[in-house]
Amino acid sequence: MDSPSVDLHLSPVTKNAVLVDGVVLNGPTLDSKSGERFVEEAFPLIMEEAVRKATNVNEKVCEWQPPDALKQLLDLELREEGETHQQILQRCQDVIKYSVKTGHPRFFNQLYAGLDHYSLVARFITEALNPSVYTYEVSPVFLLIEEVVLKKMMEYVGWEKGGDGIFCPGGSVSNMYAVNVARYKHCPNIKDEGLSGLPRLVMFASEECHYSISKAAAFLGIGMKNVYAVSSDERGKMIPEELEKQVQRAKKEGAVPFLVCATAGTTVFGAFDPLQEIADVCKKHHLWLHVDASWGGSALMSRKHRHLLSGIHRADSVAWNPHKMLMAGLQCCAFLMKDRTGLLQMCHSAQASYLFQKDKFYDVSCDTGDKSIQCSRRSDAFKFWFMWKAIGTRGLEGRVNRALALARYLAEEIKKKEGFRLLLEPEYANVCFWYIPPSLRNTPEGPEFWARLHQVAPAIKERMMKKGSMMIGYQPHRSQVNFFRQIVISPQVSREDMDFVLKEIEALGVDM
Repeated sequence: MDSPSVDLHLSPVTKNAVLVDGVVLNGPTLDSKSGERFVEEAFPLIMEEAVRKATNVNEKVCEWQPPDALKQLLDLELREEGETHQQILQRCQDVIKYSVKTGHPRFFNQLYAGLDHYSLVARFITEALNPSVYTYEVSPVFLLIEEVVLKKMMEYVGWEKGGDGIFCPGGSVSNMYAVNVARYKHCPNIKDEGLSGLPRLVMFASEECHYSISKAAAFLGIGMKNVYAVSSDERGKMIPEELEKQVQRAKKEGAVPFLVCATAGTTVFGAFDPLQEIADVCKKHHLWLHVDASWGGSALMSRKHRHLLSGIHRADSVAWNPHKMLMAGLQCCAFLMKDRTGLLQMCHSAQASYLFQKDKFYDVSCDTGDKSIQCSRRSDAFKFWFMWKAIGTRGLEGRVNRALALARYLAEEIKKKEGFRLLLEPEYANVCFWYIPPSLRNTPEGPEFWARLHQVAPAIKERMMKKGSMMIGYQPHRSQVNFFRQIVISPQVSREDMDFVLKEIEALGVDM
């Protein structure tokens, strides 16, 4: 391979410059002063458009445009030459204008919403510092913060002796961690020998579990057919007796059961599986119990509502997402384990010598990155820690209590209002209901009624998004036709917003 050409015979004007392959190496080429001016100009725009206006109830939730039109409005083409600062500032404005304002008080579409200003500032800090949380030498502050936050979360789970854990990029990845670690615990040889020598492993989850459970089985080579679905009751809770039957079925088939995934806060109904009874089945059959509390885990912060997760202390692992109910900002997701023997490290460690040297000048037990399946890793724990420091445990508890109280208020108003019907009483912050337009109210509830009602929620959703007044999700469920699923989270949401939801749906659907 040829060495780079170095030209030291330059004209007097550039006699101090060093050229390598025609590139001047003297001094930085990044114009820091210009960059700093741009940041100073961009911040007021972000503050006005993405913070103030985006959380103002009098502004739109979204400025709807169909994909082809939006492509033209944004001018997405990438070119040889860069644009001026003024043009780039306009790009900032356009991106904010045409994005969904998830901090808006009337964004009810997902299991996350609202804007926490302390978490936002924490994200500004980490984005500016750009740390990767794998070793103490490059991320000392954020590694120590993650350790403290994980320990505190374990206390709320009820593991008095502590445990282990790591922050992950989403609840889906936390659930995958659980499957991988549980399998490693059951079959430690898999790490070196792979799948070829394994028996047919079977895992169990309810019909209402998150789709990431099946994805984890597919990704890890267990196979989606080896995820046995356990029947749920009418409220969406796993039936322990049915779990017992499925475990017995797997054993009769010659398969090896190894894991049960229970759910604390299902996606659609917000249901909480009976963890005590499920833990009894797991104990009887020596199965790993994982609780996907990505959505419902934050109820642990509330003295009034933590009973929903009774028995979670018996779990072997837990997924919990503070970016949902607690508003820590996407993404902020913890995978927690009761194990204190280093199982997480043993399962995932690759001992890269260029990162995790054993002869460092400090305590290398602080280098926790080898527990992770990632290399580069964001400092997600920091925004939760920063927010927690700012508002305290009582502030977090108040968020949970208020959200559930508003959900209860909405449910009671639905029961009073003509044309609205609850599917079931809310257990958490999910309020599921139908809107029955005037044209259907005297129609017998036969196949025609349900077929027409199935079309109502999607049509109203289209109208609300094009108007920009609010966003609420909808879906069918088993034999039930499309219904609205209202999610209440943000402390910016008020009783008036709950009243607005019903009035707006009525106004958008009155002619259907």
